[in-house]
Amino acid sequence: MAAAFAEQERDRRGVGDRIEIVTGGTQPADHVHDIVVEAMAEVDIDISDRTPREVTPDELQAIDLVVTMGCSASDVCPATWNGENRDWGLDDPHGRPIEEVRAIRDEIAERVDAVFDDAVPESVSME
Repeated sequence: MAAAFAEQERDRRGVGDRIEIVTGGTQPADHVHDIVVEAMAEVDIDISDRTPREVTPDELQAIDLVVTMGCSASDVCPATWNGENRDWGLDDPHGRPIEEVRAIRDEIAERVDAVFDDAVPESVSME
């Protein structure tokens, strides 16, 4: 969900050439859960074709900001990593009722917006 919202926000702000979004997990599921696909479709974002993937230590080494959903980046990032970690401490939506998944989705959307506000204020000209 976070990657989909981040891609949407990156495009909305016109900073596709400045911000790369990498998504993955340390123990990814074999598919995006149907209830998550449903919740995202409610806000006109189609993630039905996405497949969870494992993020590698080499990928993490090259990333400036790692957002975790309930664990510390120190659990997954190489010891030499010097980036910033924001642990959002969110519940895993798997197995939760749609109302809770919607709340998680909305919280993720708000937090993604805040990350972009910090990184790319809307008042900054992108020309």
